[in-house]
Amino acid sequence: MIHIANALQATVDGALPRLRALTDKQATRDRGAGKWVIKEILGHLIDSAANNHQRFVRARTVDPLIFPGYDQRAWVDAHGYPIRPWSELVDTWVAYNAQIAQVMSSTSVGRRVVQCVIGDNEAVTLEWLMQDYIQHMKHHLAQIFPADKQAAGDA
Repeated sequence: MIHIANALQATVDGALPRLRALTDKQATRDRGAGKWVIKEILGHLIDSAANNHQRFVRARTVDPLIFPGYDQRAWVDAHGYPIRPWSELVDTWVAYNAQIAQVMSSTSVGRRVVQCVIGDNEAVTLEWLMQDYIQHMKHHLAQIFPADKQAAGDA
């Protein structure tokens, strides 16, 4: 499933210079009531990486994969992302996704149909879950860089 790993790496590589260009102050700026600051958005993507890494590795050896969902707010709150250094969060996100890209690229094509049940959701294939991971990442990167969303006509 090298093509999925390449898509993940391209997404990370495309976002990385822009993430590094943000200051700690910009990444902590209030985005409005009930909205995560940018540090929390990237922190959520780190939490997503942690959970999906487990799913992707485990789905290589079991079928079906039954895995719990997770309380996103509780995970973000537990890690204290707003008070963490921005550069640390960016580095963690990049490193975690390199790890995930390796798992994706070394997963045999035959495992792409493994059924995965996450929380109370319907079963999906491992390949679908991997592709959805990238789409989820792009969704949240568009929150960090809203001009991307507007340029794509999604505003």
